[in-house]
Amino acid sequence: MNDLIHTRTDLDEADLDWLHLLIGDWQLLADLSFADLVLWAPLRTEDGADPGQAPLTEPGYVAVAQMRPNTGPTCYTADLVGSTIRRGQRPMLDLAIDSGRIRREGDPEWREDVPVRVEAIPVRRGDRVIAVISRNTNLLAARTPSRLELTYLQTAADLARMIAEGIFPYPESREQQDNSPRVGDGVIRLDADGAVVYASPNALSAYHRLGYAADMVGEHLGALTATLAPVQGAMEEALEVVASGRKPREAEVEGNGTVVQLRAIPLRPQGERTGALVLVHDVTELRRRERELISKDATIREIHHRVKNNLQTVAALLRLQARRIEDGTGRAALEEAVRRVGSIALVHETLSQTLDERVDFDEIADRVLAMVVDVGAGGPGGPGGVTVRAQRTGRFGVLPAQIATPLSMVLTEVLQNSLEHGLADQGGSLQVEAHRHGPRLCVVVTDDGNGLPPGFDAATAGNLGLQIVRTLVHGDLKGTFDLRPAPGGRGAVAVLDVEVGEVPAEPGT
Repeated sequence: MNDLIHTRTDLDEADLDWLHLLIGDWQLLADLSFADLVLWAPLRTEDGADPGQAPLTEPGYVAVAQMRPNTGPTCYTADLVGSTIRRGQRPMLDLAIDSGRIRREGDPEWREDVPVRVEAIPVRRGDRVIAVISRNTNLLAARTPSRLELTYLQTAADLARMIAEGIFPYPESREQQDNSPRVGDGVIRLDADGAVVYASPNALSAYHRLGYAADMVGEHLGALTATLAPVQGAMEEALEVVASGRKPREAEVEGNGTVVQLRAIPLRPQGERTGALVLVHDVTELRRRERELISKDATIREIHHRVKNNLQTVAALLRLQARRIEDGTGRAALEEAVRRVGSIALVHETLSQTLDERVDFDEIADRVLAMVVDVGAGGPGGPGGVTVRAQRTGRFGVLPAQIATPLSMVLTEVLQNSLEHGLADQGGSLQVEAHRHGPRLCVVVTDDGNGLPPGFDAATAGNLGLQIVRTLVHGDLKGTFDLRPAPGGRGAVAVLDVEVGEVPAEPGT
């Protein structure tokens, strides 16, 4: 619709915003009317009726949106959006947009052997008519209307008049359009005093589940609803306002183990309140599932938090044990275990703070880099307090937990290998580069240390750290690993290429 409005009409942004509000609510009008709706906007006069045709000498209309009813048969099997007509081809559209009043055909039109009743509803914003709705009802399914259908049609007529008068839609009432109750969920019609004139079977069932078993007709819906909901003070007053239909708002009623969602639409044709439409939807099961998910998320975060605490306890015990061992080899082995446990704890600490099983790995990589440098460059078994300059460039991005955990261990081992064998006696620089390429992540760790020994082969090197790297990269990360001399012959370069999936949204968005 945006493209059609911008390229084919003279409507401004404020007009477009109003039409978007209307589109957000016109499924309601289509269902209450049992009719198809087509929104026509006036064309610029230089536009042709169809591509390739000469410019129009008379104004016309372009169809910018279309809606079919859920409550009845459609009149249109084809999509009309983008089609244009000349002024004069549909006289009712001309009359409606010129006069600003609803126009109706006396006799039905016949379209492909289907009788169709046609109406034109002008769309007013402020003091201007900016578009017109063609309402088309398939009469093949016409029969003696029931009380429900009569209520639907009466309410649709009120809404149509409000659209023509620029009163509807209500901008403040559509905060969550996708989750609002629909016509088929349940309908209650109120009079000007807020008393129930009609309640559909679905609406009656919802209130029965709330605990009200009597007939609702004649009852003041606001007062009745307030008695069923165990709320007090301002909440109770707000609920009564919505259920009375005095404000275009939404609210939820919870009682008797049931949750019912209400949406009130005041009806004010010709500017005077004649009643209200209240849409009703039993959302008990939906809310129960949402609460289960919230509880499950909280449980998962608590598990990650406890795992992190336990891992940190294990790391602390290993560190204490290392301080009591005089043998340098044994002490170094325990310090390596401390680093490995600590890298896993970092992942679980990050997961304990998120709402899903995804983490921003850049934070984890920075902390792993700091941890390895602090312990390896100055701690027991390290190079003896030499200076190591560490830096990360590029972004790892958001990763799922099943990738973040093994990747943190691999990064820990590669960094420790560079410190222990490349920078142990002289210090130097250590750089981590990360690059995302679609579903793959490439990590390059470079140091300017002693380099690799002659005849070194990363695929067969036997130290424990590289064995862990190869196992995790090939098994868990489905990737490749290579360790080779740095360009220029000084230092070493470790290259890790793994599959991490497509780039997801940032956590919490």
